[in-house]
Amino acid sequence: MTSTPLDRLLRPQTIAVFGGREARRVIEQCDRMGFSGKIWPVHPKLDEVLGRPCYRSVSDLPQAPDAAFVGVNRTLTVEIVRSLSAAGAGGAVCYASGFSEATAELGDGADLQQALLSAAGHMPILGPNCYGLINGLDGALLWPDQHGMKRIECGVAILTQSSNIAINLTMQTRGLPIAYMVTAGNQAQTSLADVACALIEDPRVTAVGLHVEGFGDLSGLQRLAAIARRSKKPVVVLKVGRSEQAKQAAVSHTASLSGNDAVADAVLARLGIGRVQSLPALLETLKLLHVAGPLPGRSISSMSCSGGEASLIADAAVGRNIEFPALQPQQLPRLRRVLGEMVTLSNPLDYHTFVWGDFARQTEAFSAMFKGGYALNLVVLDFPRGDRCDASEWAMTADAVITAASATGALAGLLATLPENMPEPVADRLMANGIVAFSGIDETMIAAEVAAGIGQAWQAPPPPPLLDVPSTDGEIETLTEADAKTELAACGLPVPRGLQAFSPREAVEQAERLGFPVVLKGLGVAHKTESGAVALNLRDSQAVSNAAATMASNGGYLVEKMIDPPVAELIVGAIRDPVFGLSLTLGAGGILVELLQDSVILPLPATKTDIHAAISHLKVAKLIYGYRGRPRGDVAAAVAAIAAAADYVVTNAARLEELDINPLMVLPEGRGVAAVDALIRRRR
Repeated sequence: MTSTPLDRLLRPQTIAVFGGREARRVIEQCDRMGFSGKIWPVHPKLDEVLGRPCYRSVSDLPQAPDAAFVGVNRTLTVEIVRSLSAAGAGGAVCYASGFSEATAELGDGADLQQALLSAAGHMPILGPNCYGLINGLDGALLWPDQHGMKRIECGVAILTQSSNIAINLTMQTRGLPIAYMVTAGNQAQTSLADVACALIEDPRVTAVGLHVEGFGDLSGLQRLAAIARRSKKPVVVLKVGRSEQAKQAAVSHTASLSGNDAVADAVLARLGIGRVQSLPALLETLKLLHVAGPLPGRSISSMSCSGGEASLIADAAVGRNIEFPALQPQQLPRLRRVLGEMVTLSNPLDYHTFVWGDFARQTEAFSAMFKGGYALNLVVLDFPRGDRCDASEWAMTADAVITAASATGALAGLLATLPENMPEPVADRLMANGIVAFSGIDETMIAAEVAAGIGQAWQAPPPPPLLDVPSTDGEIETLTEADAKTELAACGLPVPRGLQAFSPREAVEQAERLGFPVVLKGLGVAHKTESGAVALNLRDSQAVSNAAATMASNGGYLVEKMIDPPVAELIVGAIRDPVFGLSLTLGAGGILVELLQDSVILPLPATKTDIHAAISHLKVAKLIYGYRGRPRGDVAAAVAAIAAAADYVVTNAARLEELDINPLMVLPEGRGVAAVDALIRRRR
């Protein structure tokens, strides 16, 4: 096991507990889980706690503890952490709230959190404002409450900022073996990514799940992704912040920055980290990753003894990046032989009930299906209520799945459509035999999609480091369209030929130099179309003069050659995210931006291959590739222009706050592209 600075805190041999009721509960939970190390209560007045002698202070302890649970008020927390750090302790859980998450209520919350950081120095701390951790592998707990975990030999690690969600997750009865449950609260010093990196190094951890309200920094996330990939231990994230209400709740809870949700999706995908949107999906995905790791492909087979279930399974896959390929020719004779003539052989497969209650024929049917080369093979089976029904034939079916999977070497999952129809003892037995005990159809499809996505990312070469350049200080300036285009043209982005003018008369002269038809724009106006600051297709001098006389401007005019009608219009933009920095947005441009909301996010740096793939995911790509006999757009020129814009963002990352090219007109094949409007905002 690789040594990390968090080892003593996460896997302690000695634990000191500070406080009253919460500290007592920590000792109770350690005793219940059979912790074999030493526990030292510290209290200024009590002589003993649960049969253990009490110490008066840190200086009275036999030695510096590996870990400490500090369950006292917020100001005393700072003093105890300072003493522990000075004594050489391995780390501490800071239970108290009232720090940076409470700045609206307590004016000194942020200052007190800074004091806590200074007191900790190089000693790791979790929190403040958190419950701590449960180590189910060694029975070591820094946890002041009940929980539903048990001692295990290997399993997944789950990390969250929310202590209450952590408690809820420990109570799951889905058969997921949880090795660690860790809460990080405010992440004042140690982030969830830091803890995850340390836990991945434990050979007994199989996968990691994160419930994230806000990311600490991009570098920590990149380090986690690299370690996960190297260790072949996948990470899946449930990140809140899709709604404005969730973002506000996160800020009020842990003073977290949620960041743009679409950017988070793109960054996590680039890093090979899975993402889910609900706690049940997180648990089901972790079960699949625990048993099998990332999937090598997106193909799934499904068998059920009901056409209704087969239809539900097929529908749940719609819109997801998974597939149910047709049965292989070599499977058909074997399936026909065992299932009979009345069964329609398809995938998903309704195998009826002709083999129900017959272990040998069920095993043969499942084996034939499992030999199709699918990445995941599902058998739908909802167990009856144990208090009212006899489940022996259902148990026989589960045994047949176990036997068939063992004989074929295929990955199999037993899927209960309702979570309550997968009893925990059954789930435990299935998981122990390498069968994923799935609960819920939608959650299972999500799990397969996420595991396949991680597999696809890991099969590709490791991506280059993401652009992680903090913004410089300085006042923000907005360049005129003319100046913005001059900068972009110097980076290789095609722009229309244009000339500046500072009076209506000069605008006419510049138009005559360029040749008609032209476009006239008022400089220094942000929303030109709405403000009447743009006039198109002006065909003579009088038209230019008339347009200039009535046009709003703040610094003159820009006269440009009129561009021929495009095949399609794109928007290319970049805006600085408070968490993830700068990334590129591609989408349907012009007047379709708000109408279609058709866009993709590209983390930077981006290759031309990345850009080409991003364009193909847009709805407007149908126009670019020649929709219903219309001319095909100049795709190569579009890719080159977007690459030039991406390079501009990377080169100017320290100063750039926003780039907006809208529209980038994609002309017919062989005629290039043109950026007809551009906005740049940057630090001086």
